[in-house]
Amino acid sequence: TQLSTSAVRQFRRQMQMVFQDPLACLNPLMKVGTSITEPLLIHELASPAQAKVQVEKMLERVGLTPVADYYQRYPADLSGGQQQRVAIARALITQPQLLICDEPVSMLDASVQARVLALMRVLKEEFNLTYLFITHDLSVARFLCNRIAVMNAGQIVECGSTNEIFNHPQHAYTQKLLQAAPELVLNPFDE
Repeated sequence: TQLSTSAVRQFRRQMQMVFQDPLACLNPLMKVGTSITEPLLIHELASPAQAKVQVEKMLERVGLTPVADYYQRYPADLSGGQQQRVAIARALITQPQLLICDEPVSMLDASVQARVLALMRVLKEEFNLTYLFITHDLSVARFLCNRIAVMNAGQIVECGSTNEIFNHPQHAYTQKLLQAAPELVLNPFDE
């Protein structure tokens, strides 16, 4: 399709991405505050002064407090979970409708993974987000997703509600996946 530059910019603003390795997607020479501010300035959504206020609120929202401390730190000075929270804040700062998450917690240890997933679930509701969540971890999909598409060899073989996929799988490949992970009968993230 032929989209104007402004239409492409608007489309990009409505769709953001959170990657598997936050350190690889954050500029190591840029302080956290500057990194999160950048999309606001690129998309002309705020003045520098307004952006600073918005970034401080977003840092607080993703649990990086005291805000003044995290605002001035470099990504390499943060833990993996903190880096992923920065990546999430950067993705959310433009108020997108769609957040594409490519294995966003697979590099985190289990306790940090659970906290980041709980945060993502709250943010999904708070910001009225749609997640396209790419994962190989069925327990993560069960915890976070309303609908699941199962892929095999690059093709979607089954699509349905989380309940349908886990309790009434139709495709042989989906059935094999679930049989290989019997501990998924109970959701490990539920309390």
